Amino acid sequence: MQLNLPDASLRHRTNETGSLEVYDVFRKKYVRFTPEEQVRQQFLHFLTIEKRFPLSHISVERRLWVNRMPRRFDAVVFRPDGSPLVLLEFKAPSVKLTQAVFDQIAAYNFVLKADYLMVSNGLAHYCCRMDYENHRYSFLETIPDFGVLDA
Repeated sequence: MQLNLPDASLRHRTNETGSLEVYDVFRKKYVRFTPEEQVRQQFLHFLTIEKRFPLSHISVERRLWVNRMPRRFDAVVFRPDGSPLVLLEFKAPSVKLTQAVFDQIAAYNFVLKADYLMVSNGLAHYCCRMDYENHRYSFLETIPDFGVLDA
């Protein structure tokens, strides 16, 4: 499917069961190429190539605990000191970005306390900055470069 993201040079293969897989440079392995995975891969490549996010600062699909329940975040961008800078949530292009999606990422962020949240379904992209002191958040007009976020 054509996404509202720059094309990324993704390596694909068909596994022994006939399923299409894509090489994930962040996890360093082939993973099933689902519509959500296409969004994740193209968005993360956009961040690393266009927005200068260091590949080494991005972690994909790791476990966290939310209300004593195991969950997995889609991706987090860490600062050089290891603190979370950006929490990302990806959905397939067929999934509307509703309040429930923002509630999901907000619940994960209660644990991580990232300064920025990004949500994308490959067609629409949202970025907001958290203001913990005033208990607010504000949406940004564009996805900033890494150097701007980590300033």
